[in-house]
Amino acid sequence: MNIHEYQAKELLQRFDVATTRGRVAATLDEAEQIAHELGDVEVVVKAQIHAGGRGKGTFKNGFQGGVHFRKTSTDVREVVAKMLGQILVTHQTGPAGRVVNKVLVAESAEIAREIYFAILLDRTTAAPLIVASTEGGVEIETVAAKSPEKIIHQAVDPLAGLQPFQTRKLAKQLGFESSQLESALKLFEGLYRTFLAFDCSMVEVNPLVVTTSGDVLALDAKFNFDDNALYRHPEIAALRDVAEEDPREVEASKHGLSYIGLDGNIACLVNGAGLAMATMDIIKFYGGDPANFLDVGGGATEEQVTEAFKILIVDKKVKAILVNIFGGIMKCDVIAQGIINAAKTVKLSVPLVVRLEGTNVERGKQLLKESPDMSGLIAADDLADAAQKAVTAAKPK
Repeated sequence: MNIHEYQAKELLQRFDVATTRGRVAATLDEAEQIAHELGDVEVVVKAQIHAGGRGKGTFKNGFQGGVHFRKTSTDVREVVAKMLGQILVTHQTGPAGRVVNKVLVAESAEIAREIYFAILLDRTTAAPLIVASTEGGVEIETVAAKSPEKIIHQAVDPLAGLQPFQTRKLAKQLGFESSQLESALKLFEGLYRTFLAFDCSMVEVNPLVVTTSGDVLALDAKFNFDDNALYRHPEIAALRDVAEEDPREVEASKHGLSYIGLDGNIACLVNGAGLAMATMDIIKFYGGDPANFLDVGGGATEEQVTEAFKILIVDKKVKAILVNIFGGIMKCDVIAQGIINAAKTVKLSVPLVVRLEGTNVERGKQLLKESPDMSGLIAADDLADAAQKAVTAAKPK
């Protein structure tokens, strides 16, 4: 789950991580009022969408940039009028862009230096990893590719936690002056406590800035959370903005399904994440393109399978559906009945390829064979056969 920048700053402030003053606005009046309350300072207005590259983005109304600096509350109102309700396109949104429903109105910082600082969950070591660089404010991927020596890595023992000697070492490597040391260490420690407290998979501050007056601030922040831990954090789950997500993914989450939309034309319905990945791989191997990742899980019900088909068929790019089920915990006859129910409810208009194997497989195949709603079904003997048939079925006639 992702959250907006303004929400990230609110979470950081709970752990005394220094940020700039400001609030979020959803209307012109709110934006103008916030700017007025900030006083006689330069104000930055930032579009709030779940995507990077906002400053270099373009609105579909022709207005350039999702980040603007203004001097007066009247000027703030004028620029916000060109942003709210408009579609912002950045290199991360794709050509469709995202609608800007809110803007962050905050005090601008006089920046002397920018730093990149992030805490990630290192899957290899199953422990937190700090990644930092003196090259803040730019894409860290570019820095890693062109100047890998400028990337600092600091592993953190999950039992011992972030140690004082590690924060001091980081501060030295990042070039903080002695007068800035106390503020930098406090910020590092606050970020780490935030990372742990909310079961984050990533806390990224880019840029972390040193101002001309020597203050150390988290100017922009991005969070990723472990979805499996959200049950422990209802206050975090409440921050979810479904308007920023793929409607199909939102609908899938309501039914306990794991769905990610892709750009292909062969829809996949599979039980198990590993099998789903293998299914997408073999579709590519035989010259096709998967339209999605959809894992119904090991214990899906008939109702979940029906809902899964509804989600798949909504995608107008889909020209064929491949069902690949290995019945371990999941029973093939349950999946078969779900497919039959879905065909009755959804009125499938594209070819359906089904490969079943495992528990109750013969019963499942019999149900599909005997159902009058499954007359157009394409049965497959194995995964390779299923992939080839799906690729063939998806080709223009």
